Amino acid sequence: MSQKLSDLQARQKVLQERAAQERADFALHFEPIEKPLSWADKGVDAFNFIKNTPVLWTSAFAVLAHYKPKLASKVLAVGWGAVKLLKSAKKLV
Repeated sequence: MSQKLSDLQARQKVLQERAAQERADFALHFEPIEKPLSWADKGVDAFNFIKNTPVLWTSAFAVLAHYKPKLASKVLAVGWGAVKLLKSAKKLV
């Protein structure tokens, strides 16, 4: 039993060393794209924040409509078209 346990411990050590080496290799290949991926992650977080706080974007649109009504109507038209396009794309998928 103790031989089997020592074999398992040796195997565990080998696997841990191998995992550490694979993590180091992966980090080397991942380094060039780390910064762009962090920016993309921040963008996704910002989008989710805006999506989950409708009071914020509704208020922003109300301010835009008050000060720039022509621009607000264009934004509304583009936004409505985008929503319709996304809904139809969801139905296809």
